[in-house]
Amino acid sequence: MKFLVTGATSGLGRNATEWLLKAGYQVCATGRNLQAGEELSKLGAQFTALDLVTASDKAYQQLMSDCDVIWHCAALSSPWGKYQDFYQVNVVVTQRLAQLAGKLGIKRFVHVSTPSLYFDFQSHLNIPEQQLAKRFANNYAKTKYLAEEVIRQSISLYPQTIYIMLRPRGIFGPYDRVLITRVLDLIARTKGTLPLPGAGKAFIDLTFVLNVVHAMFLASTRQQLHSGEVFNITNQQPKPLHEMLTMLIKEKLQIDFSVRALPYFVLYGLAFINEWLAKITHKEPALTRYSVGTLYFDMTLNPDLASKRLGYKPIYSLEEGIDITAEWLLHNGNLPYGKTNHI
Repeated sequence: MKFLVTGATSGLGRNATEWLLKAGYQVCATGRNLQAGEELSKLGAQFTALDLVTASDKAYQQLMSDCDVIWHCAALSSPWGKYQDFYQVNVVVTQRLAQLAGKLGIKRFVHVSTPSLYFDFQSHLNIPEQQLAKRFANNYAKTKYLAEEVIRQSISLYPQTIYIMLRPRGIFGPYDRVLITRVLDLIARTKGTLPLPGAGKAFIDLTFVLNVVHAMFLASTRQQLHSGEVFNITNQQPKPLHEMLTMLIKEKLQIDFSVRALPYFVLYGLAFINEWLAKITHKEPALTRYSVGTLYFDMTLNPDLASKRLGYKPIYSLEEGIDITAEWLLHNGNLPYGKTNHI
């Protein structure tokens, strides 16, 4: 069985590619980071450096022609940016991949979506897959919803291909340059203080990256799945945000920090000003209303459908995931505060 992994040079895609190679599968990997691509090639991947937004139809066909399964991890994931940029990466690219997969008769297409589709600046616990925000919080969420829609359009056109969509919540682990890196950078800038709305008491789900890879493999191989099914993926161990950050940063990385509780509406107002200034400067704001909201409001996902239909259970506990992440960061993370690479 041969897999195509998009977004293979960072985050989830990088972990997915390495996992597949270690498991003995053939992997065609694509991404834009040439150095990471060279490293994957040395591990045995068939790497193609490609910008999926500008790539020709011929390049797409060469990339996908002999693959059995597509793992679509590539996306523009950011709380801020121009709608057209998000649309091109998250919608147009997904549509091109999904339609060509159907035309080529590829067996499975696994699309990595997002629980941002649920977020509406309110607290919600145990969110089922059918619940969506009435108004999406930002351009990322809007375009990821549209990406799911273009996949649904492919289902009736290409019944020989099974399309599965996963919504993993708060991915962390090796090669993460978003979630943990941003927290560590903030601690570095404030010299040991982590300002959090509501003191980080929000009850949330996080997901260790290799559990997401496990879910992707189940979505690729489980026989009784129906095309178009959507599944929440988490570590199924929701905890307060500050508790999880303490476990990783203070206990495992031994980086001391203190949480500074700030009122939500104060941070929300500052974020509004930051966003207004960003429209003038055309630079990403340091603080956005979406980011403040996700740190303040409770948000956990219902795991039942993934358990029953996908057969998904986390294979790494939250504690094991934190241990692996800390070890990787200590070796490779270039920690900005308190510690440096010391091994």
